Amino acid sequence: MAIIYIGIGSNLGDKEGNCKTAIERLSENGITVKKTSSPYRTKPWGVEDQPDFVNMAVKAETNINPSELLPILKTIEKEMGRQDGVRWGPRLIDLDLLFYDDLVISCDELAIPHPLLHKREFVLLPLAEIAAEFVHPVLKATIKQLAGNLGKVNLQ
Repeated sequence: MAIIYIGIGSNLGDKEGNCKTAIERLSENGITVKKTSSPYRTKPWGVEDQPDFVNMAVKAETNINPSELLPILKTIEKEMGRQDGVRWGPRLIDLDLLFYDDLVISCDELAIPHPLLHKREFVLLPLAEIAAEFVHPVLKATIKQLAGNLGKVNLQ
C-alpha cells in the first residue's frame, strides 16, 4: 500500500462540512484515511478577493496508482458540486494530491509532489500537524522545515 497525503480546501457553503464530506468520500473510493489534521481557517492565495478558506490535510493508504488516483479526486470534487471557475478562485471543494510515497512525477496531467505546496502556508500548516517529519523527496526538507521557512510559522 502506498502512503499518500491529500490537501483539502473549501471556501463556499459549509466549509468545514465540505472538507469532512470529502474525507468520507475518499474512504468510499479505495483510499483508507489514517490521519486527519484539524481544520485551519486561512486567507485566500492567488486571488485574494474571496472568502477565507478552511483547509485540512489527510494521510491515507491506497493501492490505486497515481495516474488513476487523480481522476478519482476530480470525480469527488464534481460529485460534491465543484464547478470550473477562476484559477485559484472560490470553490466548494478542492482536493490536491500532495505526495504519493516518495515518488516524483512530472508530466502534463500529473505533478507529484504538488509543485506549489512548499510556498503555501494553507497546505503546510495542516500537513505539518500530521506529517511534520515527512521529507519532501525533491527539496530534501521536512514539512516542519518547509513550514518554518515561510517565516510565519513557529512549530514545536
